[in-house]
Amino acid sequence: MLIGTSVREQAGAPIVRAVLCERFGPPDTLVVEDVDAPVAGPGQVVVSVAAAALNFFDTLIIEDKYQFKPPLPFSPGAELAGTVKAVGDGVTGFAIGERVMAYTGWGACREEVAVEAGLLVRLPDNLEFASAAGLSVTYGTTLHALKDRAQIQPGETLCVLGAAGGVGQSAVELGKIMGARVIAAASSDDKLDFCRRIGADDTINYTSENLRDRLKELTGGAGADVVYDPVGGALAEQALRATAWEGRFLVVGFAAGEIPRIPLNLVLLKGCQIVGVFWGDFIRRSPHANAANVAQLVTWCAEGRIRPHIHGRYPLERTAEALGALARREVIGKVVIEP
Repeated sequence: MLIGTSVREQAGAPIVRAVLCERFGPPDTLVVEDVDAPVAGPGQVVVSVAAAALNFFDTLIIEDKYQFKPPLPFSPGAELAGTVKAVGDGVTGFAIGERVMAYTGWGACREEVAVEAGLLVRLPDNLEFASAAGLSVTYGTTLHALKDRAQIQPGETLCVLGAAGGVGQSAVELGKIMGARVIAAASSDDKLDFCRRIGADDTINYTSENLRDRLKELTGGAGADVVYDPVGGALAEQALRATAWEGRFLVVGFAAGEIPRIPLNLVLLKGCQIVGVFWGDFIRRSPHANAANVAQLVTWCAEGRIRPHIHGRYPLERTAEALGALARREVIGKVVIEP
């Protein structure tokens, strides 16, 4: 919903457009309205948003089904990239006009956002805003998972569930960069075609094939050294049953909507580990380690070694449509809002 000339405009107060969740509900309950333009407080920077990336969890936040529960009203969108418009007191190291990206948790789907300066990452000139906006959550989660949690080694086998989604794509690409053999698992042949194009060595269609049996077949009965699971549901136990001796099963998320109940005897018999991946708390507890990871991702992206796939670009007015596509699992890669 758009409103016409607002009271703020008539009064001459600076305004910006914003997507707002004013009440919890599905994407079609969101509105687009005029709000007061942000002001850079002490330690803050105002960013003119060129691109805001959406993630599956945005579909949950607006329905009050996620662990982060921002107060109403709020804007969805956890990631943004754009240019510095204003700098608050006490901020050093950033100047007006500089290109930056940030992870904000929510609030990115608006024309301008006030961001704590410590959250900003400077961008090279050759890195497109839409690609940069999609780096923090998906690639940040995956690099933390594979490097810090699984400590994956060159030559190991990595199985990626939900491999055509945002985090799935990042796991395929980063797994290859880190020297793993990557087996991509997804729900359709067109998604698996995409996975092969971005570097997957082998693929499994878990709609038409038994995930456990096919994964064991592809690994000569040994199983996968590392399983990357952002899906959960019934697939989790199947994948765990095809995890190798001393393998690592990475719990990344539950896009299927069901939190699986895992028989712990499988963990005992395989001598394997079930490893939690909570990137959101990692960045709070280990900010310097996360900053190093993000810097590495920006470098790889600028060099073209990772290429975030942009499924679709939407204006603010079509944010609900973009979130609907995410909720229906229609998205391959990322969706981006471009104010």
